[in-house]
Amino acid sequence: MTLSALLYLGIFLLGALVGGQLNRAIYRLAWFPRPIGPWSAPHPQAPPRRASDRIPVLGWWGLRRESPIHGKGYWIRPAAIELLTGAGLALLYAWHVPAAGLIPDAVPPPDDPRMLIATYLAHTLLICLMIVATFIDLDEQTIPDWVTMPGTLVGLVLMAAWPAAALPIATTIGTRPVGIEPLRLTSPHDWAVFLDGGAGLALGLAAFAAWCFAIWPKTVTLRRGIRRAAIYLLASMIRFPGRRVLLAILAGGSAVILLVWLLGGDRWQSLLTALVGMAFGGGLIWMVRVIGQAALGKEAMGFGDVTLMAMIGVYLGWQSTLLVFFMAPLVAVVICLVQWVLTRRRDIAFGPYLCGAALILMIGWSEIWQQWAQPIFSLGWLVPQVLFFCLILMGGMLSLWRAIEQLLFSR
Repeated sequence: MTLSALLYLGIFLLGALVGGQLNRAIYRLAWFPRPIGPWSAPHPQAPPRRASDRIPVLGWWGLRRESPIHGKGYWIRPAAIELLTGAGLALLYAWHVPAAGLIPDAVPPPDDPRMLIATYLAHTLLICLMIVATFIDLDEQTIPDWVTMPGTLVGLVLMAAWPAAALPIATTIGTRPVGIEPLRLTSPHDWAVFLDGGAGLALGLAAFAAWCFAIWPKTVTLRRGIRRAAIYLLASMIRFPGRRVLLAILAGGSAVILLVWLLGGDRWQSLLTALVGMAFGGGLIWMVRVIGQAALGKEAMGFGDVTLMAMIGVYLGWQSTLLVFFMAPLVAVVICLVQWVLTRRRDIAFGPYLCGAALILMIGWSEIWQQWAQPIFSLGWLVPQVLFFCLILMGGMLSLWRAIEQLLFSR
């Protein structure tokens, strides 16, 4: 067996082991944990577990004996997750590193493969987090903070420590591509020098503080006026039992941001890009959630989708989160059809569509950026103006749909 074949076999086996832990997280981190899988305590009515049950993929064949408890064929999905995680990570490595699939065809791959490996590892981590979030969301229509919060913090550290982990784009002289650089906050335009100063630091700290405020459990009500609402909000935040942990995250994260800012250079540019991607991704879904709730008179999107999109923004940048947002409805059509054919379920969980769109963007990044995204983001401030118009248009369309729905079904 060649060295290359051994490498891919090793990645596959490691990926299958990782898939086992993803299954463990899917069943343990859910709102209603279930005693499924060899890494959990067995159901009281289940027969004793065997050592062979922990063998990736194959162990689930033996766990078929618990089907009377968990349902016929329950073992197929977790076995498929482990198999596809192993195969997927091997294929992802082949696409990212030897094939340099994220590098435009007109640009030669970098001499140092560490940039390609860094991107591969970052995407592997994000995909693993999205797998857990996707299947919990499909099962319960919730996305636990225990997935998105640690994933966001780890992503920020990764981007600060390893700036090459960001998506690659071509550097150009005129219109001729000559090299590769990581996607940055101002891409495809040159980095703005003022972002290295106090304005950039304030922007980074504000983005992180906004994320900490968003994930802090709180009570908001406007029934008794704005003044009472502010009092209730502050009181609920103070009474939250985990407030000390969140304050420690805020203080520690702010200190790290300040330290990286003092170091400057690529690390600061990468961290600020991740922070803005986090704030933009979460803020975009939060605005959709608020507008949808106001227009429809009911919750249009869960807060887990907000934290999920914030996490995606850390790894992929604000430009990519905008692309993911507009690609998600197309992915939703496919997933909804498959879900209906297999389960006859009609309920919709938006998280899997965001994750599916993010995966497509990561794999097809070179073509998507070169052919579509770069010309769009070259328009500068016109992009957020168009986005703002689209959000207003969405609110109007949802309000119209609510009026039509009331007219048709109120009789």
